[in-house]
Amino acid sequence: MTARALGVAAGVTAAFGFLLGAPSAADAQGLTFSKGQSVAPAYEGWKENPDGSFSLMFGYMNRNWEEELDVPVGEENYFSPGPQDRGQPTHFLPRRNRFVFEVRVPADFGDQELTWVLKSAGEELVAYGSLRPDYFVDNVVIMSETGTLGAGTSNPELRAHTPPEVEMETPSEIDAIVGRPVRIVARVTDDGLPRRDSGRLPVDSVGNLDLARATRQPPSRITVEKITGLNLSWFVYRGPEQVEAQSAVTFDPPQVAVWEDTRPFSNSPWAPFWIPPELPEDGRWIAEVTFTEPGTYVLRGRADDGGLFTDEEVTVRVRLPIS
Repeated sequence: MTARALGVAAGVTAAFGFLLGAPSAADAQGLTFSKGQSVAPAYEGWKENPDGSFSLMFGYMNRNWEEELDVPVGEENYFSPGPQDRGQPTHFLPRRNRFVFEVRVPADFGDQELTWVLKSAGEELVAYGSLRPDYFVDNVVIMSETGTLGAGTSNPELRAHTPPEVEMETPSEIDAIVGRPVRIVARVTDDGLPRRDSGRLPVDSVGNLDLARATRQPPSRITVEKITGLNLSWFVYRGPEQVEAQSAVTFDPPQVAVWEDTRPFSNSPWAPFWIPPELPEDGRWIAEVTFTEPGTYVLRGRADDGGLFTDEEVTVRVRLPIS
């Protein structure tokens, strides 16, 4: 997690207060729990839109490595002032998730603040969104924060880089039946930047995987580092109340992690030895999704080339089979 992220998240002390001060023994171990910990909302920064309005960008830090929490919009997951629902997630993936969603505010927003309150695991935390100049975000900042670029580095080629383009073949709203897979199809095109990383598997002199070398290989830098390569990954963004979406939804094939899973050999661009998937010849990415519980789900697909990303959503209304 970068200093910038710590500075903007929850007004520094509110959302990431557990990182500040003299930690107790329990606090020092707080970032290594698999479950039972809270989620801290984070304000990532703002950008100006062509019409003069602004978009405030938010993410979060789920302190769990495994548990995915569900917090419906309402008294424990809301924005203020104004409407409680600003498009925030209700299903929270593990660990650090940056630049998850945007809230558009008018051109005359000025020095106002927009707060996102999130209560989970008995802890209420707040992120404060504003237009302070030092929170300005552009594509280079996004690539730096997510680990594509090292701190303070860029080049003309990447500064001209544009996000992937996504054309959905699946409608934005579909119906499904519990236990019966539905197919989601999207066509993705990209400018070929950043260049695809062929992977960094540690091998010995004859090309065999060297696990001993892998376990002792130190990180190459102190911030997160992302392996670049185009992929499209679907995940649950919102699920029905009283449903644990983590166990209620499965994807085939298993999807690339969109959260910063830095554990070696995990299916994540932030994992040290991750290899990007091979691109489909026709550019069509296909996933089948199966639900075990009825209700309305919002699935989000993130087309990520390792530098920038484009999000699409599909709302799925799932019902029980007719007996």
